[in-house]
Amino acid sequence: MAGERIPIMKMKTMRETLRERSLLTNFSEEHPYSLSQNATNDQNIIYHPLRNHKDFSYIGNINIGTPPQEFQVLFDTGSSGLWVPSIYCQSPSCYKHKSFVPCNSSTFKATNKIFNTNYSSVSIKGYLVYDTVRIGNLVSVAQPFGLSLKEFGFEDVPFDGILGLGYPRPTVTGASPIFDNLMKQGVFSEPVFAFYLSSQKENGSVVMFGGVNRDYYKGELNWVPVSQVGNWHINVDSISMNGTVVACKRGCQALLDTGTAFLRGPRGPVSKIQKFIHARPIGREHVVSCQSIGTLPPVVFTINGIDYPVPAEAYTQSLSGYCFSNFLVRPPRVNESETWVLGEVFLRLYFSVFDRGNNRIGLAPAV
Repeated sequence: MAGERIPIMKMKTMRETLRERSLLTNFSEEHPYSLSQNATNDQNIIYHPLRNHKDFSYIGNINIGTPPQEFQVLFDTGSSGLWVPSIYCQSPSCYKHKSFVPCNSSTFKATNKIFNTNYSSVSIKGYLVYDTVRIGNLVSVAQPFGLSLKEFGFEDVPFDGILGLGYPRPTVTGASPIFDNLMKQGVFSEPVFAFYLSSQKENGSVVMFGGVNRDYYKGELNWVPVSQVGNWHINVDSISMNGTVVACKRGCQALLDTGTAFLRGPRGPVSKIQKFIHARPIGREHVVSCQSIGTLPPVVFTINGIDYPVPAEAYTQSLSGYCFSNFLVRPPRVNESETWVLGEVFLRLYFSVFDRGNNRIGLAPAV
């Protein structure tokens, strides 16, 4: 188990076509301890490689069943459940992805529990099952997960299913998340996981479990408490450009979400930023002058008193002669305060540690 590397794959950007992108922009107390800052060669860390698909998705392989059936899944801090397509799914998207075959696994156990899950404009319906799930050499026996029977809107995604790393809550399956089951087994020396997401290259991204390797970041980790135990939301002080606060004027919330490619916020603040960078609408997209990117100021997220700048090269994306803004509107929820989603645009710049033991997130500039 020591030194095992399980990479995250980075998959094709949905901006390859406007249709693909408009689909997936909507997708998406235990005992305290002191997390080691010197874990460079810590043999207790388990590494899992991720493949970067054109700065849109970071995807890793898992195996389910006995003998194992391999799937490519999105490792997602914005959700808690695990699901993959069932061989019995008749939706068009299921024919484009790997499906689980229950009768081929000797450790499979079915239930009659049905679930429905919506991710904004996409959704799935399926049933709860149990089987052995492997993330590299990490093994969760009798792990509950979902098998989809109907999928809506997943035809063009570059992954088979989703593996949630959020807190336990009513999830896609309503069952205990895999990270929690592995914690209960005592396989981690520390109840943490961390992401390093590469930029513009397929390999090199990684999710690590059980500790932190400081070779992946510069300086020291800055710790931010979660704003409410139960999800990976934190408090943001303000969002500014050129010293002027352009959003989050009275403070706001942000979800650090490895399952979202972009920076998403309420319509008003996002529109203000688009105007600030002279982005013009084209359909559901906003484009900026490619020649102006070098002169545009960074957008600065101030979190727990520390500035986290996102330069224009990161909050824009060049494709087919156009330069798109990576700021998108997040559909509002009833009675919700100003809330942002800091996706891969932010997380490529900042190495992130998700600390379940102390209910906090650590951030530091990525190498």
